[in-house]
Formats: sequence, structure tokens, C-alpha cells
Amino acid sequence: MTSRDANGAEAGPPRVEIVRGTATEEELAALLAVVGEEYTRETEEAVADESRPSAWQLTQRPLRRPLRRDVPWGRFAG
Repeated sequence: MTSRDANGAEAGPPRVEIVRGTATEEELAALLAVVGEEYTRETEEAVADESRPSAWQLTQRPLRRPLRRDVPWGRFAG
């Protein structure tokens, strides 16, 4: 299963890049274990709420139909 980013594109697995210093194999393993576990927990708990229409939206009238420009009206029909 692949996850998706904010734009809807498929996102690959999380990537870790060490940019400064030298880490031992044990430190890298601990880092990956902690970050990986937290990432997994966060993605499982992340649920988007379903939006429900508010009472205001339910009581509003629908918008009127657009005016037909091809049908002349009144004495301005030319």
C-alpha cells in the first residue's frame, strides 16, 4: 500500500538523510526504529473528518439558473 502526499501524488517510503557528522550503525538503527514506528502510528491514526453540511447550508436556496442570452425580452429585443 502506498501513501499519498498533500497534492495526491504517490509518496514513497520516508527517507532519512544524514547531513552532518558520522553516525554509528547502532545510532542509525535506533533512529530508524523510532522514526519508523512513529511514522507508522501517525499514518494509522490520521483520519480525515467527513464534512457535513451545516444548518446554514441546508436552509439555503439553490442558486438561480443562468440567464439565457439567446432569448430577447421586452422592447430591447431590437
